[in-house]
Amino acid sequence: MPPLASSAPLPPAAALAEAQRLLDAGLPFQAHEVLEAVWKSPETDPGERGLWRGLAQLAVGVTHLARGNVKGGVAVLRRGAANLIPYADRPPHGVAVPGLLAWVDLRIADIGRAHPGLPCITARTAPADGGPRLVG
Repeated sequence: MPPLASSAPLPPAAALAEAQRLLDAGLPFQAHEVLEAVWKSPETDPGERGLWRGLAQLAVGVTHLARGNVKGGVAVLRRGAANLIPYADRPPHGVAVPGLLAWVDLRIADIGRAHPGLPCITARTAPADGGPRLVG
C-alpha cells in the first residue's frame, strides 16, 4: 500500500483509529505517516507533540524490524518509548501508554534473546553484553 495521499492530519481519535487499523493490517509505515501528520501539525497541542512523536516512532520502529533492520528498529522503539514516558500517568486521548511501554520492553527483550551479541574472540574478559569469551 502506498503512503497516504492526504497531507492534512486527522483529528486525534480518527488518527488513532486509522493508525491502529493500519498496524493491524501489517502496514506500520502507513500508520507512522498518519501519526507523524498529527505530530507535525501546527494545530496539535504543543503539550501532546511528544505523545504523537513517540507513537510515530513506535510505528517506524516496527517498520524497521519488519524490514530486517534489528539495530535500527530497537533504537527507534527506545526513542519512541522515551517520548511516551511523560504521558504514562495521564495518557491523552485514551492512548494505552503503560501498555505500549510494556510492549516495547517485551519486544526488545524478545529481540535480545533472538539476536544475542556476537562472541568476542580476542577479549580477555567477557563482553559487556555477557556473550561468550572464546579466548583469554
